[in-house]
Amino acid sequence: MATTPVTEHNEPSTPPGAPATERERKRLHTKLKLATQIGQGIDGYIIGGIGLAMGAITDDLHLTSVEQGLVGAAPLIGIFIGGPLFGRLADRFGRRPVFLIDMLIFLVGSVLQFFVVDGTQLFLIRLVMGVAIGGEYAIGAPLLSEYAGRRGRGRLLASLEISWYLGYALATVVGALFTSVDGGWRWSLASSALIALVCVALRGGIPESARWLLSQGRRDEAEALIEKYGIEVDVAAELDERDEVRQDGFRALFSRQHLRSTVFASVFWAALVLPYFAIGTFWTDVFEALHMGDNAVAALLVYSFTAVAGVTAGCLVVERIGRRRLLIPPFWITAACLALVAVWPSSTPVIVVGFLFFIFLNAASSALTAVYPLEVFPTSLRTTGVGFATAMSRVGAAIGTFLLPMGLDHFGAEFVLLVGAGVLVVGAVVSQFLAPETTDLDLARAARTAREGA
Repeated sequence: MATTPVTEHNEPSTPPGAPATERERKRLHTKLKLATQIGQGIDGYIIGGIGLAMGAITDDLHLTSVEQGLVGAAPLIGIFIGGPLFGRLADRFGRRPVFLIDMLIFLVGSVLQFFVVDGTQLFLIRLVMGVAIGGEYAIGAPLLSEYAGRRGRGRLLASLEISWYLGYALATVVGALFTSVDGGWRWSLASSALIALVCVALRGGIPESARWLLSQGRRDEAEALIEKYGIEVDVAAELDERDEVRQDGFRALFSRQHLRSTVFASVFWAALVLPYFAIGTFWTDVFEALHMGDNAVAALLVYSFTAVAGVTAGCLVVERIGRRRLLIPPFWITAACLALVAVWPSSTPVIVVGFLFFIFLNAASSALTAVYPLEVFPTSLRTTGVGFATAMSRVGAAIGTFLLPMGLDHFGAEFVLLVGAGVLVVGAVVSQFLAPETTDLDLARAARTAREGA
């Protein structure tokens, strides 16, 4: 249900049912953008915050190596569960309640981390927080997309990826500040509660998605909300989609109607993140295998900043060059870069240039992970589809991260890089045949374009 926005004390409130003022409309869009950007940032903050804290946690809680691995992997396991779960809940019960509940889990989990007394408690809490991270992927960007206009939607959604990187970097800075403090890891991990508290306050006044209301047949409520806030929605296209989409839930993702979108969203996302996370996680090992171990730390810093530059570039050009051009050519180029390093591992210039191009272009295309998945599914399946694609992308990342060290030990860096190049080629081929061009299309028409393969 729509709620009347809070106004300044020196302004009269808008009467129920009356169009909102331009200032109120801008305020709603600003709140929604901030609530989503901060939510994406807190995802990166929670995942990044464990890095510098792990040593102190291990000493204080006497963690075994198995417990260290479980604590570190807990959020990734939770994402696999939370993406599909929260996605389905948001399609079934509405965007607004799930959007708020998800952030409340972050808030409670952040505080509880401060009081843990053993590794099991920390694992369980971070597992639940990982479920919330998966939920944030499934609900945050889709809700923002359903309020966004056709033009500029891609840039707006792609900017969420920048928020993730900034959140990760901020967690590293905060962790460094607490490294010399006794029990500082507790304050470091619990500090995400402050971010979550701000986000909960922002999300409390956001109304339901008009597109979701249309998908539920609640046209009068939806049109009142559209008129009140001047939301750009093709009502006829949304209603046509509702009439055509007669299934919901996970089974619908694998129906003839939606299988194309499900395969594309899952494969392209997994193909992008598998080599990136695998190589990034074991960067030192990869560099040592290439006989460049002395430069690994400096290279890791370059790796991180190049990724930020790449995702920023992707955000800036996504509307100008279109979705397909930002996705398909970089897939082929980055595959060639890894293959070139694999067949010419003795050349330092080739290694440096090859990795720089790979990192930059891979991160640029990764901006589309916040855009494409929610454009290729209709409103009634949007968060379910995005949640499933999120889970599949994490399966890809986990497989790559798990297999890479074994591949290095048994077959060497050259083989590992060729496998990474092969994964990128798979992403390129699938995208070549299945990726629709959705730039400047209304969400309902974008989903139809994806479904029909136009």
